Amino acid sequence: GCPWKGDITPTSVSPGIKCGGVLSAPSGNFSSPNFPGLYPYETECTWLIVVAEGSSVLLSFSHFELEYHDTCAYDYLQVYNGAARDRGNLLGTFCGHSLPPPFSSAWHVMAVVFRSDRHVAKHGFAAAYKKDACGGQLTGLSGEITSPRYPESYPNDAECRWSIGGAGGGGPLTLVFADFQMEGGQGCGFDYVALFDGPTVSAPRLGRYCGSARPPRTVSSTPHLLIIFKSDFNIGGRGFKAHFYSAGECQEVFSTIKGNFSSPQYPNFYPNNLKCQWSIQLPPGYRVKVFFLDMELEGRSSLTGDCDYDHLSAFDGGTESGSLLGRWCGRESLAPVTSHSNRLLLVLHTDRNTAKRGFSVSYVGVVPMNVSCTRTDFHIQIPVQSLAQLDRNRIYLGTPSCTAQVVGRNFKIHTRFDTCGTESQRRNNTSVIVSTLYIDFSVGDQEDIHQYEVQCEPKRKEASVTLIAGPDPSRLSQAENLVDAQQWEGEAMDAREVKSQDTSDIVFISICILAGLLMVIAVVGLVLL
Repeated sequence: GCPWKGDITPTSVSPGIKCGGVLSAPSGNFSSPNFPGLYPYETECTWLIVVAEGSSVLLSFSHFELEYHDTCAYDYLQVYNGAARDRGNLLGTFCGHSLPPPFSSAWHVMAVVFRSDRHVAKHGFAAAYKKDACGGQLTGLSGEITSPRYPESYPNDAECRWSIGGAGGGGPLTLVFADFQMEGGQGCGFDYVALFDGPTVSAPRLGRYCGSARPPRTVSSTPHLLIIFKSDFNIGGRGFKAHFYSAGECQEVFSTIKGNFSSPQYPNFYPNNLKCQWSIQLPPGYRVKVFFLDMELEGRSSLTGDCDYDHLSAFDGGTESGSLLGRWCGRESLAPVTSHSNRLLLVLHTDRNTAKRGFSVSYVGVVPMNVSCTRTDFHIQIPVQSLAQLDRNRIYLGTPSCTAQVVGRNFKIHTRFDTCGTESQRRNNTSVIVSTLYIDFSVGDQEDIHQYEVQCEPKRKEASVTLIAGPDPSRLSQAENLVDAQQWEGEAMDAREVKSQDTSDIVFISICILAGLLMVIAVVGLVLL
């Protein structure tokens, strides 16, 4: 879409005071109204600095004096890495007497907002900006960098340095190349991009790249990353375009049976220009069930009605080539999603503007099991390898006295309907037998008991099993009532019919035949009398 939304025109609350506007010259100066005199009360100004695409904006302050407040709630100055008033782009909010640090934008647009309230005026600020052909100090949590003139051919004899870091997150940084096309050559001795695991060239080198093959995704081991682009005196190319982001909250792999995670900076606004991935990888046989506790992303496109801007996607399996389980945006209350395999991937895309609160999810591994029933009994079977760390008494039906037995490679529970806390219920005008299977994953003082409802329809000898409690129920209650009687049918998992006749059926039929014979004998006896 557009790089920014809305008009930027000279703005002011006080009549007669003109300030703000679009600054499009390669360099310039601006200051608070009346500077170096006292700035007026109740004033708001927005400056949008726009330089040539492929360049960045270097911003510095020579004077700074605003009313002080510990959270800058009264008078303040804000610097945005892109369009103003988009909290996903906010680089900092400042007040008081301390000079803000110099800033370099992550792309060719930067915005500065100044606001004063109705009390206490100070002398304000003076700032200067200039276009940087390439390179700079990038302090945002995320951003985009491109070679000079991208996507046009880059100039000869260019050298650019981007030093990324110091955003306060303190986590490693991830760099992903979206496009890459440069002069090739043995050893990349002509034109190249070099990456260093730190703020200077003395840091360990992470790679040196040229040609037309996109460099691999790179993750630093420190909160700093240095990128150097160099071209020689001839033969160029389209250059490159890359995204960076703080990787701590944005690239995670989970292998525990349950867990939870959220978008970067949740519940505060997420950064723009992100692609985050959360991969859940459980043992073979498991499936992954994800519960959405909260979600607020940028809404749907008014043109297409689709999630074209910021969106969260779920894929079955460990990669984006797996089948799409769902793609969401806006503010939606979402039903849980269950994978068909033991892996599920969640991917968050955010564009250049309009950040929101983000999302919070939890997940639980659905234990592989086979549940069947006869007219009188439950049969439950779970592969031992799925619960290898658990003792058999951690798996029980209804009450802790009905524990599983180890038979071969399986945990097995074989129990009659009149034991183990089993009860009869009517659902959809059908008589069903219901009990609860408990699997106790607790460690130390941390209670963690997963519950599955097992159910049998004796007449048809059909069984089903449903996960009814996995992650912390107190957190989940705000998102979904798991023990919802209306949903039990749709959630049936691994329902397997047992069609074979068993001894209980034969006994039942024999009793019926015997009763019939006795009645015939009684009738004949009466007739003879």
